[in-house]
Amino acid sequence: MLIYKIFRAPEWAHLEANGETLGAPVDLADGYVHFSTAEQAAETAAKHFKGEEGLMLLACDPAAMAADLKWEPSRGGALFPHLYRPLRLTDVLWHRALPLIGGQHQFPEEMA
Repeated sequence: MLIYKIFRAPEWAHLEANGETLGAPVDLADGYVHFSTAEQAAETAAKHFKGEEGLMLLACDPAAMAADLKWEPSRGGALFPHLYRPLRLTDVLWHRALPLIGGQHQFPEEMA
């Protein structure tokens, strides 16, 4: 199972340029990097990135981050993965553009 992070283009560019990041503004405010499971990602995109173009979807292996990853209740009591250290570029297994088509973000097939 993989976990996913959605970044805006400048946030992704920062990670690529610096090799690590403390995340997006919401991550900085909360003190951890927010992730979603495959089942949670579409709702995350709809709730927090509605209508936004230029997004990047990052896939990470939770086992590789296990020492710093906590599964904590969030929306509706569902458990979400939260990373309590900087996200490193080396944590990212793959990344894909998350295009907005007809008002909906289109997730890649490899998430299915």
